[in-house]
Amino acid sequence: MDLLILRQTLHLPTLLTRVAWTAELLLYLGVWERLEEQRALLLMHINSGINSVFFLLLVYFTGGSESPYLDMVPTLPLLMALVHTRDAKPVLITGTVCAVGVTGVLLLTNGHVANALVWICIVGVTTFFGVYGSEQLRKVQAAENEARLERARRESLEKLALAESHRMQSEKLATVGRLAASVIHEINNPLAFVRSNLEFLRTEVLAHPLPEESKEELREVFDETRTGVERIRQIVMDLRGFSRMDADEPCECALADVVTDAARLAAVRLKNVAKLKVEVPTGLPEVFATRRRLAQVILNLLVNAGDALEEAKVKGGEVRVRGEAGEGRVTLLVEDNGPGFPPETLPRLFEAFYTTKGPEKGTGLGLSISRELVERFGGTLSAENRPEGGARLKLELPVHDPTPTQNKYTHTDTNTPLPLGEGRGEGT
Repeated sequence: MDLLILRQTLHLPTLLTRVAWTAELLLYLGVWERLEEQRALLLMHINSGINSVFFLLLVYFTGGSESPYLDMVPTLPLLMALVHTRDAKPVLITGTVCAVGVTGVLLLTNGHVANALVWICIVGVTTFFGVYGSEQLRKVQAAENEARLERARRESLEKLALAESHRMQSEKLATVGRLAASVIHEINNPLAFVRSNLEFLRTEVLAHPLPEESKEELREVFDETRTGVERIRQIVMDLRGFSRMDADEPCECALADVVTDAARLAAVRLKNVAKLKVEVPTGLPEVFATRRRLAQVILNLLVNAGDALEEAKVKGGEVRVRGEAGEGRVTLLVEDNGPGFPPETLPRLFEAFYTTKGPEKGTGLGLSISRELVERFGGTLSAENRPEGGARLKLELPVHDPTPTQNKYTHTDTNTPLPLGEGRGEGT
């Protein structure tokens, strides 16, 4: 650098100054990393003054008042302000050393006091702007940090409020579930009376001598009424079995039977919304799962599909359940002919509490819990849009292996009921 700037032969004092400066910087870095915070801060202040001294020595050895490095002396406080943004002391130390040092160099080289006073003023001004600028930068950084903390605090409070709202809604749903279980028990007893008395009336009425045409009409009425009562009885039995909170152990179960149980319950919800088609072969391999929990998942998927079709007001709505067997796995597809999942919703579909539905239709836990239950059985649950239009939920479960290795799918029941009619999240 000296050869290029000064255009002279190598100058030994300048070279020694640079070597000593380099050695001091390396020593400073090695010692600074090993010191505690307070001592490291003191060493940094001392190093600021030492750097200024070495630079002033370069100015002195390269010509003093005629040195090309003299014009860079006022920039040293500004450089320190850029390097040490959290502390103004290095700027003040550098400015003070530079002001005193440049005065000494100028007086030793040309003796003009007025010139030295001008340089003192210049260094003083740059030091002031360095200190002022670093102080303003610290204030801006502090304000930004405070704003960031405040924003994070507000977001945390909003999430907490949302979680509390979801918790309250979940408690309401759980309460409704418990009330429904009690109502089911209360309905079951009078329903048994109705069923018994209906059979008695049928026997007594048809035993009387009546015209054959009238007797046939009465027989049809009794048969239809008995069919209706049996349907009510079956629904009550399904609901009672579905709402039981027993910790069932997983076992071998036929997917066709599980789908039949879920479809029978879902038919009540889908009756006036969509046509339900079940295409699950009875010959599918058995899976290893808790039958009631698996029916819980399938029922939730069917109810979600019905909610989506109803909200989109699809004419000729259709929900289809298809079962397929693959290599070591059984696949169940729940599809509908609605508008499908919006692109922005699909990646977040299985997030807990994520839903675009109103609070009256759920809390966004349905699909999240469904995936968790399926994964406990060693399976997967995913979502996609059908190429021909509509949504598709894909449930895959491993084929039951009767060997002892099946224990790897052992299930621990959480005793947590799955919220129905929620979790779709996409409002389709």
